[in-house]
Amino acid sequence: MNTEKIINLIKENHADAILLLNESNMHYACGFSPSEGAVFITADGAGYHIVDSRYTETAENHAKRTGLNVIEISSKFTDEVDKIAKKHNVKTILFENETISFAKYNDYSKVLHYAEFINLDNKLMQLRNIKDIAEINLIKDANNIAEKSFMELLPEVKAGKTEKELAALFDYLMAKNASDGVSFDTILLTGEHTSMPHGVPGDKVIKEGDFVLFDFGATCQGYHSDMTRTVAVGYATDEMIEDYNLVLKAQMAGIKALSDGAKCADVYKAAYDVLESRNRAKYFRHSLGHGVGLDIHEGYNASPKSSDTYKTGNVTSVEPGIYIPDKYGIRIEDLLYLSPHGPENLSKITKELIIL
Repeated sequence: MNTEKIINLIKENHADAILLLNESNMHYACGFSPSEGAVFITADGAGYHIVDSRYTETAENHAKRTGLNVIEISSKFTDEVDKIAKKHNVKTILFENETISFAKYNDYSKVLHYAEFINLDNKLMQLRNIKDIAEINLIKDANNIAEKSFMELLPEVKAGKTEKELAALFDYLMAKNASDGVSFDTILLTGEHTSMPHGVPGDKVIKEGDFVLFDFGATCQGYHSDMTRTVAVGYATDEMIEDYNLVLKAQMAGIKALSDGAKCADVYKAAYDVLESRNRAKYFRHSLGHGVGLDIHEGYNASPKSSDTYKTGNVTSVEPGIYIPDKYGIRIEDLLYLSPHGPENLSKITKELIIL
């Protein structure tokens, strides 16, 4: 249970309790994502989920599994946390210094003036980054939904369709296939728009000979998937095919370098060097990958300046790309799980260039 992991974290940091207000951190403890609330867990094993009336029933249903005590506020969240802290004689509290707003920090530190607030930093995120099998299965479920929807969308991708209408259809298909919601705003771009790594779908119409880039994800019980595929419509020029295969080669080099203990910067370099060998690395404009879980970007990233190291239990994207302004862009992205037996690719859709 995640509650036990959090209690161990409290004890390791010589604190009396932890206060969670961040939506994803609360989800890790209580099993869903309330837009507002608080989770307060003490070192002596008591756990509380404080909600308003909008979430009482949902919280109580999840508490059957998590074991948290659900409290519906009668006045303010701060007042309820104050009562619990005094009940358990709490004097030191781990708090989310990296995500809490200054105003909220002031609210809680004023009411809990008798307690010392200790920076949590990224310690809970490090815990979240080591996924257990139940979390991996939820990410797999989300990924399966996204992949099924992508394959259902492909027959509709043709000259004359606009980015917006296909992006809307894509989101509908994921919802129809049981996604709880999209992982992020779906990116669906065509032609020269594909040179914008995070472009927004617009009214641009697909033409014969265009690349179409899809960056998409579904969610399952709060856990995200993430995938990118680039296809061609009608035909692809020799240059397009050559660049596509170069990006694929770079991705495979990054995946090959991925292992427990590998430095994120070294994995980035493995992919970068492949692009650099053909003078295309100058068009690679982002990190090679990022952690994925309750947040679509969480924990670490594979960039040249990263000091992070991959560990067994991580789920990371591997997504090299090249983006040539006013011409085209290509990105290929898979989701990898560092299992106890080595990297497992969760993405099953072919990476050979699809020409529709």
